[in-house]
Amino acid sequence: MDFRWDIIIDYAPLLLKGTLLTIGFSIASILIGTILGLFIGLGKMSKKKLYSLPFRWYINFFRGTPLMVQILLIHFAVVPAFLHSTNAIVAAILALSLNSAAYVAEIFRAGIQSIDKGQMEAARSLGMTHVQAMRYVILPQAFKRMIPPLGNEFIVLIKDSSLAALIAAPELMYWGQAMQGEYMRPWEPYLSSAAIYLVLTLSLNFLLGKLERRFATE
Repeated sequence: MDFRWDIIIDYAPLLLKGTLLTIGFSIASILIGTILGLFIGLGKMSKKKLYSLPFRWYINFFRGTPLMVQILLIHFAVVPAFLHSTNAIVAAILALSLNSAAYVAEIFRAGIQSIDKGQMEAARSLGMTHVQAMRYVILPQAFKRMIPPLGNEFIVLIKDSSLAALIAAPELMYWGQAMQGEYMRPWEPYLSSAAIYLVLTLSLNFLLGKLERRFATE
């Protein structure tokens, strides 16, 4: 098998463009998904069943249905309902964020519930409100335990962003498929795309490892 580097060189600018958009997708989805996930996780922990029920349904829906279906539904139904036209980038970020929020919510819930209940009682006895105790006592301790599963979720999100190619969002996998379609060769497009995804995930894993070690020494 002759591996044609000239094909990769020809598509290098487009692969770079797609990589930057993939990184943008991922960062935006991680930020939005984390914020939403925190509130959804706290909502699910509510002792009032009527209040927690919508959050449970949300988590069950986004964890129980394929991300591909969610992307297609949001792109062809949800986004046009509000923007009156399709927008692949908006749909991709929205779908990835909402999907990630469901998983992040469970990570936050598990992390918070792993902290001994006595911590909350001690904070309340010092005159803190429930919100203050959660912010200054519970969440800082829980976050240290949540770093590994959050890191795994963020890595999965980067890889899942490749599904945005289904709706023609011009990210990395989109240009990999365009390369394959033009040259009708599978090795160069898919191996180059896989290599870039590997670099992205390994880089994130390295950063998360440093963050985890930093918190471990505090």
